[in-house]
Amino acid sequence: MAIDQHKDVEHGLEKPFLHKANCLDSDQQNGSISMVLLSTCVAVCGSFQFGSCVGYSSPTQSAIRQDLNLSISEFSMFGSIITIGAMIGAVTSGRLADYIGRKGAMRMSAVFCITGWVAVYFAMEALFLDVGRFCTGYGIGIFSYVVPVFIAEIAPKNLRGGLATLNQLMIVCGASTAYIVGSVVTWRTLALIGLIPCLLILVGLFFIPESPRWLAKVGRKKEFESALHRLRGKNADIMQEANEIQASIDVLLDQPKVRIVDLFDPKYIRPVTVGVGLMVFQQFGGINGIGFYSSETFVAAGFSSGKAGTIAYAIIQVPITMVGAVLMDKSGRRPLLMISSAGTCLGCILTGASFFLKEQDLLAECVPFLAVSGVLVYISAFSIGTGPVPWVVMSEIFPIHIKGVAGSLVVLVNWLGAWLVSFTFNYMMAWSSAGTFSIYAAFCALTIVFVAKIMPETKGKTLEEIQASLSS
Repeated sequence: MAIDQHKDVEHGLEKPFLHKANCLDSDQQNGSISMVLLSTCVAVCGSFQFGSCVGYSSPTQSAIRQDLNLSISEFSMFGSIITIGAMIGAVTSGRLADYIGRKGAMRMSAVFCITGWVAVYFAMEALFLDVGRFCTGYGIGIFSYVVPVFIAEIAPKNLRGGLATLNQLMIVCGASTAYIVGSVVTWRTLALIGLIPCLLILVGLFFIPESPRWLAKVGRKKEFESALHRLRGKNADIMQEANEIQASIDVLLDQPKVRIVDLFDPKYIRPVTVGVGLMVFQQFGGINGIGFYSSETFVAAGFSSGKAGTIAYAIIQVPITMVGAVLMDKSGRRPLLMISSAGTCLGCILTGASFFLKEQDLLAECVPFLAVSGVLVYISAFSIGTGPVPWVVMSEIFPIHIKGVAGSLVVLVNWLGAWLVSFTFNYMMAWSSAGTFSIYAAFCALTIVFVAKIMPETKGKTLEEIQASLSS
């Protein structure tokens, strides 16, 4: 039987199993999908940890400030220092994932996060609190790169968008859990709960294969084939997929070693521009300022307590992100992101209008509800597209020989933007709450233009096809 009659599993058009084994097709397919799903579930425990770390500061702000007698400046440092650690993690993430593998990088991240949570739990002053927050930041900086890359490298093409979106789904699940659980337990107990996904990662990594593409890149051929068999099914015909991956790796390994300055070469400039641009617009739309300090934002808008609004914020993210996961491989990346950006723009306008009315002492009874409506519209729209799409696209657009350097740059830009937004949010709100949300709305509107003019559609293409089209 000719090989070309059996499509690569990434093509998602025909089953990748030999016809002489038709009686086993169903069992093999279930087995292969099960391993892909198990591997994805283990990896996205890192995404859950990411969300838990980011969401930790919002429900604990008043309690930590009271217990440790922190000023607003000291708590702003605590809230934002996680992004400084994440920036350093981002700088090293690509190289680490290239040198010690995707699994090795995830294992290292989990250890840093465990160290950080333990430090937060035992903290009695601002310095120790910040050290712990920094360590968790370094860990999630690595997770933010390696998890979507690992998922993209193990998933079949027809499932890649949906599976990669689980990264964002678990981020919002982690943040939502922190918001909800943090409203009923102490901040020290919440720090201990943060250890759970780290422990699940350390155990789960023993039961899943390494990324076949990374194994091929480092020349571990037997392990490469073994990993492909575990992901595609024991008796699957992996010959065509293995040959395509190996041929792609061979071509790329002939390229000289890539440095940061090489990313500005004309043949790489478009994927770099897309990756960096998406992260800039994602962050400067204000997500980390709104997310880190949602509780205080609701109080500033006129609520006596921010708990109800924060819980609503937490609950709404999960089902909306699940909808985004379903739409990712149906509607495509571009339309989903443009609709999402329009929604975040509307949410910012509504929230900014509520603060404007409050400043002008107009319609006082409507202000709190307008603020909550705006924030909930914002987070709903963000969760369906602006949150997951940039990470999915980042994991797809870079050839494997520049993925480490380019991915590190893109994640660094993301965390630099997150730090700038989270650190300046309280100061900007003190300057002008309405003005703050107007600036965020402008960036959301510019995202639509960027996507329409520059971002390619990656739906329904193999990683090799995407990268070939961008380089041409």
